Amino acid sequence: MMPPKGWMGIMVGQEGEEKQRLEVPVEYLKHPLFMGLLHQAEEEFGYEQNGAITIPCGVDHFRHVQDIIDRDSAAAHDHGHHPHLVCCFGA
Repeated sequence: MMPPKGWMGIMVGQEGEEKQRLEVPVEYLKHPLFMGLLHQAEEEFGYEQNGAITIPCGVDHFRHVQDIIDRDSAAAHDHGHHPHLVCCFGA
């Protein structure tokens, strides 16, 4: 099944954990926290992935990062600017 326009499918899960397919807005590609997760994926898997991008972190951790990204996006939209961000990996 294809994600809706403006969204992309990704796989999330650590080694030894069942991976979940999630859909996220393409706009996430611009967010520093998501870019950090993509960098983790590149370090673990390289650029030669087949299918959806796999993010190598726990689903609960990804949901936490997703909540932060969504709050940042809402705040930027409401205030017309992007807040200063602090990396939360390991949070």
